[in-house]
Amino acid sequence: MVVKVLVVDDSGFFRRRVSEILSADPSIQVVGTATNGKEAIDQALALKPDVITMDYEMPMMDGITAVRHIMQRCPTPVLMFSSLTHEGARVTLDALDAGAVDFLPKNFEDISRNPDKVRQLLCEKVHSISRSNRRVGAYSTPAPTPAPAPAPASSGSFNPAPARSAPAPVPTRSAPASASSSPAPKRKAYKLVAIGTSTGGPVALQRVLTQLPANFPAPIVLIQHMPAAFTKAFAERLDKLCRISVKEAEDGDILRPGLALLAPGGKQMMIDGRGAVKILPGDERLNYKPCVDITFGSAAKSYGDKVLAVVLTGMGADGREGARLLKQGGSAIWAQDEASCVIYGMPMAIVKADLADAVYGLDDIGRHLVEACL
Repeated sequence: MVVKVLVVDDSGFFRRRVSEILSADPSIQVVGTATNGKEAIDQALALKPDVITMDYEMPMMDGITAVRHIMQRCPTPVLMFSSLTHEGARVTLDALDAGAVDFLPKNFEDISRNPDKVRQLLCEKVHSISRSNRRVGAYSTPAPTPAPAPAPASSGSFNPAPARSAPAPVPTRSAPASASSSPAPKRKAYKLVAIGTSTGGPVALQRVLTQLPANFPAPIVLIQHMPAAFTKAFAERLDKLCRISVKEAEDGDILRPGLALLAPGGKQMMIDGRGAVKILPGDERLNYKPCVDITFGSAAKSYGDKVLAVVLTGMGADGREGARLLKQGGSAIWAQDEASCVIYGMPMAIVKADLADAVYGLDDIGRHLVEACL
């Protein structure tokens, strides 16, 4: 089946290069281009593409505004391009909140320096998000918004504390209704909650973590496939939205209740038996930096049967082997259900390997974490 793509960018050079790269794949057809957000909306309605690639900084209408309109009028998987800067990360996270499925950092130098790598990465992304749930999911039902809470106690790239106020509202897209039938979890004194995710993960993590109270009793580690330039901005965003504290993990950080540590992009995060975090250089032999398997594996070694691991939306199977080690040690494994995933890859790998103790819809996971740990 041919994937129809609409390419949106105000740079004529970038539109041509992206179109050429995609057109070189016989299973991808570039059906149109647009130079700004308004044109993108018109072309999306007229051409009904399977995937839209979208720049964020354009005249007349920016990419984020265009994504919001497209999601309301003709939901279509959108792949955003962004700069590898803190501001680029912030804007990209806004685009994901608006409804974009995934993103690729935009680096003009690598388009000419590594054309084969660029071609493979871009085409793989387009094929994968064309199969996402973004088109069929009615992301319109309001998500549950946490009630105000008191302040907590102090304590892939494309290379072409002061008192805390009430959390900000969660984006209003909602995943499709869950069809999972796993019973509510039993309470246990977990020493660690470990959550791994990839494509669709930034929004999924936001939906889960904003449901947790400030006095959540277990330390949390988060492993999100994300470039190095993005994880600090993402951790800051989550920290502002959540009742718990969230920060980008640093070497030597100590796990504690009410704190979620996000693995830094481009590196690996491990946990030792003393509850200390080790941040190691990203191994070039590994596809993912950070890698869910590595963090899960270290948690299995350090905490035995006292870990609750959750695998959320994402491509591939990262997390499966780490979950296997956790399962062998007696820890619990949850997977997000297919209906609420943007990409049902990583959770599917858990389910198919018969490692899941429970399968829950996205909007049930935060509530069940509270039930299991409080």
